[in-house]
Amino acid sequence: MQGANDIIEGDVLLELSDIHMSFGKVAALAGVSLEVRKGEIHSIIGPNGAGKTVMMNCINGLYHPQQGSISYRGQEINHLKPYERAALGMSRTFQKVEVFGGMTVLDNIRLGRHIHLKSGIASGSLWAGKTAREEIEHREFIEEQIIDLLEIESIRHKPVGMLPYGLQKRVELGRALALEPELLILDEPLAGLNLEEVEDMARFILDVNEEERWKVTCLLVEHDMGVVMDLSHRVFVLNFGYMIMDGTPREVQDNPEVIKAYLGEEDLYATRR
Repeated sequence: MQGANDIIEGDVLLELSDIHMSFGKVAALAGVSLEVRKGEIHSIIGPNGAGKTVMMNCINGLYHPQQGSISYRGQEINHLKPYERAALGMSRTFQKVEVFGGMTVLDNIRLGRHIHLKSGIASGSLWAGKTAREEIEHREFIEEQIIDLLEIESIRHKPVGMLPYGLQKRVELGRALALEPELLILDEPLAGLNLEEVEDMARFILDVNEEERWKVTCLLVEHDMGVVMDLSHRVFVLNFGYMIMDGTPREVQDNPEVIKAYLGEEDLYATRR
């Protein structure tokens, strides 16, 4: 029998209801509502300044909306801090890469496991017994699951600051996956990547969404319309703080208002080729 807090494929995992967020007289979000269902890749599109990143900041707790509610697994989380939302199973990458350049790839990714560490200060200082077993388990998960998935075995001991931008993006994704999230928020993961890197990142996103080992629900903010239409189950269209529509990729492509505001005739043609 399904429990009250059990979420199965297709159930609403994240819900935004009538979210308002203003900065002075500028309304970044004006009555935005969204439902993200478990198992989906749900994308958010819109021009620069549409409010996409503000939405992401409200979801993971960096901003607190002035009006409206945000619920995760049926629980209102407006009052929760970012680390408390992470403990519920929400993880995020950022529009601009946020890595520790002087640390190695492995150490950057290990930071994402902090939420799962259970050992206390005393046992941790000795690195024995429970602490040792715990660290070995976390290390195995990172090296056997994340490093392998992202194909970064050869660079795992290199300082992240010495790596090309595309590889730094992979490291940031790896750190987000180290939390073992139920919901992965991806803020423009393809920005600044070349064509080959875009294809690789799109494949990684599909893998974490579809593979039985992961099955992660993804909330994706992205400007690459071809990738958005190929990957997404649903697409949410935002226009300067207001929602135009939320529908399937085909519905979005066929909506005249969306075409006029975002896609344009040339971009729309490109997504259908």
